[in-house]
Amino acid sequence: MSTQAQNNQSIEECVRASLESYFSDLGGEIPSNMYDMVLRLVEKPLLDVVMSQADQNQSRAAQWLGLNRNTLRKKLLEHEML
Repeated sequence: MSTQAQNNQSIEECVRASLESYFSDLGGEIPSNMYDMVLRLVEKPLLDVVMSQADQNQSRAAQWLGLNRNTLRKKLLEHEML
């Protein structure tokens, strides 16, 4: 897929394509803990981009994310982003 086509994909389409690729790469092996894995892998870039767009302002980022500022701070610490 071309870079331009990838840029036009929705987040949902990107996640779907990544998951399909993940299953393909498993080669028939049975996955485990996928829910936690996907949330962890999506959450970190989400936090990174939102914090960048909010100029590292945790209160603003928390508001944009619909989170309590303390919850955001906890998640940033969990992902070693502070």
